[in-house]
Amino acid sequence: MTEFTAAEHRVETASALAAVMRSGQPERHAAYVGLDVHKDTIAVAVAEPGRGDPVYHSEIANTPKKVAKLLAKLGEAYGGQMLLFCYEAGPCGYVLYRQLIASGHDCQVVAPSKIPRAPGERIKTDRRDALKLARLLRNGDLTAVWVPEQERMRDCDLSRARDDLKGQERQARQPLNAFLLRHGYHWTGGKTRWTAAHENWLAELTWTTPGSRSSCRTI
Repeated sequence: MTEFTAAEHRVETASALAAVMRSGQPERHAAYVGLDVHKDTIAVAVAEPGRGDPVYHSEIANTPKKVAKLLAKLGEAYGGQMLLFCYEAGPCGYVLYRQLIASGHDCQVVAPSKIPRAPGERIKTDRRDALKLARLLRNGDLTAVWVPEQERMRDCDLSRARDDLKGQERQARQPLNAFLLRHGYHWTGGKTRWTAAHENWLAELTWTTPGSRSSCRTI
């Protein structure tokens, strides 16, 4: 068994050490693909096993059809072997993740706040971000987030929609309360508003002008 020495292999980081220790083990993935995902586009970079620099592949439209074409090209380039993809968690959700998993590849959705950043790293482009993700993915320096099942996602969407509607309702009530106060009306039936009694009180209010009544109904 060959003795390992840090000086001989010039190990500079923990990731480099991990790469050396894995050198005798077969790679599970033929390549590591970093995706910088936006609403309309996806920048793609590929890092192959080893220590070579990642290569920028292309920028594609963020549609299932274009992603399928990308998978076909990469599959052909790497002989149909399994690839490992990654992209940052964000507003685009997990649609891309599910398509990649369904295609037979692996994918990680990673936490943006835990991506290592070099001091003074300020200039960001889609190309650079994709290359960086591919390199860090190969090195094992990214932290994956938990991806919920679709059934749980439906429950979360329902809860989020309810919260959004409740927020809109609260925002709509504030202008109405202010409008009533400007016209000398103040609810005296207790602290609780927006009950049946409060709605009856609103319906029985009298207005000096048709415009005021119309404004109240509009609000």
